[in-house]
Amino acid sequence: MDIEEIREIIRNRTPRPIDIKRNYSVLIPIVENNNRLEIIYELRSKNLNNQPGEISFPGGEVEDNETFKEAAIRETIEELNIKEENINIIGELDYLVSYANITIHCFLGTISGLIVDNIVPNPHEVDHIFTVPLDFFLENEPDIYYLDLKTVLNDEFPYNLIPKGRDYNWRSGKHSVMFYHYKDYIIWGFTARMTKNLIDIIKGPKFIRS
Repeated sequence: MDIEEIREIIRNRTPRPIDIKRNYSVLIPIVENNNRLEIIYELRSKNLNNQPGEISFPGGEVEDNETFKEAAIRETIEELNIKEENINIIGELDYLVSYANITIHCFLGTISGLIVDNIVPNPHEVDHIFTVPLDFFLENEPDIYYLDLKTVLNDEFPYNLIPKGRDYNWRSGKHSVMFYHYKDYIIWGFTARMTKNLIDIIKGPKFIRS
């Protein structure tokens, strides 16, 4: 192998996050309802193995040979029991890289050609849906709390191979968790973070916070 072969390999690839185990994609669905723009949220079925009873956007894991956009559309069709013709993708927002070695890509789209109150979601995945006026998020900031992230040592790691061994200065960090309170609903975690990202983008760069 020579440098030209390496150059060609690098030139023709797309950079991606290192050490990501799973990829997910979601859709933030906006609908015009009561003469205003509203965001559709799902309350996940209480019978699900992962995050039962939590609030989320339509979405799920990206399948083989599927783009992030295709996954967001497929999952929205399956979960909301609507047709692809009811979904219009506006564009992709920022994506999350989680400390749990996953990425979540987020798309914004409109839902049209139906009445939101007539949507009957897939009961195996969704308990029910509800909407929140976009203006609510434009006018209300989320509460933000922080969790400490640190390295937990175990007896299997080869400490003898690194400087200072067990006393190595491991990096620590903080994980911010956002909460929106709307009526009797608590929108939190990644769903709240993606909501906040959308609102920051709408408002403009001066409102964006880390």
